[in-house]
Amino acid sequence: MLGLIVRVPIACWRKGHARDYLESEPLPPPSTCYGFLLALVGEENRRRHIGARVTAGILVAGHTSVVLRTLWRVKSKGVPQGVGGNARPDFQQLVVGSMLTMWVDRGDESGERPCLEERVRSALADPSTISRFGGLSLGESTHLVDSVNAIKDEVPMAENFVVATRGRLTLPVWVDHVGTANTRHVVGDLVTSRRPDPALLPTIAPPNPDH
Repeated sequence: MLGLIVRVPIACWRKGHARDYLESEPLPPPSTCYGFLLALVGEENRRRHIGARVTAGILVAGHTSVVLRTLWRVKSKGVPQGVGGNARPDFQQLVVGSMLTMWVDRGDESGERPCLEERVRSALADPSTISRFGGLSLGESTHLVDSVNAIKDEVPMAENFVVATRGRLTLPVWVDHVGTANTRHVVGDLVTSRRPDPALLPTIAPPNPDH
């Protein structure tokens, strides 16, 4: 299992059912962390590392602020995006100044190719070997991270999200970007620890691997 420390100056990890008021989760869901790690290693196929276990933890909790923003939508097909009825003002929560831990474990990944954990190790050891495009963000594309570092020595205490039958948080491990029918969630809780139990890390998997 590999641990990282990620500094995020501004982010919104939008709650799944937030609409007019875009509330943020206190930390990025496993699905968001997974997408972040894929971007870190330059992987464009999000199904490449199904079976990996991924989670985040709160090392330094960010401050919450609220901004008024304009959201583009498609309500009238004959009107350009962002014009008239195709734009709507909404309030959005932003988490400012977060420092997170992030954990990735091989989990049930196939052993036929390098697992996500191994690829993240390689990417941090020699970034010049990674071919990728765009900024590295954690959440929305404009929410860029400041730094990503592997935990090498003393592991800091953090509130890590782990699977729990009667947990207080329900977070996605797989997101259906077209609709919601195939979005998969996991129930868990924030547990203060230095290194979470790998068996309790959420597993990245769609509802049906063949879908």
